[in-house]
Amino acid sequence: MSFLDKIDKAALPQHVAIIMDGNGRWATQRRMPRFQGHRYAVKSVRACVEAAAELELPVLTLYAFSTENWQRPKKEVSALMNLFFEFLKKELDTMLKNNVRFKLIGNRDGLPDFLQERLSNALDSTSENTGLLLNLALNYGGRDDIVRAVRMLAESVKAGDLLPDNIDESLISTKTYTAGVPDPDLIIRTSGELRLSNFLIWQAAYAEYFFTDVLWPDFTKENLYEALVEYQHRKRRMGRTTVSGTYSKSLGDLRLSVSGKKESSISETSA
Repeated sequence: MSFLDKIDKAALPQHVAIIMDGNGRWATQRRMPRFQGHRYAVKSVRACVEAAAELELPVLTLYAFSTENWQRPKKEVSALMNLFFEFLKKELDTMLKNNVRFKLIGNRDGLPDFLQERLSNALDSTSENTGLLLNLALNYGGRDDIVRAVRMLAESVKAGDLLPDNIDESLISTKTYTAGVPDPDLIIRTSGELRLSNFLIWQAAYAEYFFTDVLWPDFTKENLYEALVEYQHRKRRMGRTTVSGTYSKSLGDLRLSVSGKKESSISETSA
């Protein structure tokens, strides 16, 4: 029996985030150049996007390139940037076919000039889509995200538009790259590593974690289904002694909210 058959479609997470790890090790095990691991990994990206769209998950975030990844060998970084260039063209049809809206989170200004036009094309071409919101974390770092938010708030205080006493968690969240998007309910990390690696560290305060030894190029839809089943077995207490109420929306209302076209009210329901 597939894990898909065990998933409760009425209790899916609103936001799944994935740390896609193990590409280099996958290639090394097969005596291939490290870059080939990154190239083979594209099929896993495609499979997860398709599975998320089919399940009608509202948000999927993929950690593609961190602010620390610039420290890798220049040849590997260059190859990755070229791979992103190819991805943005080849996978655009997959996103359009699956009604996926593409969004970039991270410092776009720090990316190569040759990527900018294709990024704009992918963002513009999918902007009217109403299905899955696909966040690609590219040149992203969790600490950088927080520093950026703090600087924007500091500028508002300096200008006299904001009092320090009025700064709270909600306001900080509105200045992050994921503003308007629910925090991740489930974070998946492949390759057996057990750390967050500077990924969504502000947003992940109450996320559930699923770690697997599967290397990212081998990650399939079935592996995603397994993580979702495990998530549904967890009891999310949010610091309380009993299973807490969680903020939830209907999938339709949530998609309108994350699209930025309409904000719906948030109701509190028992989880």
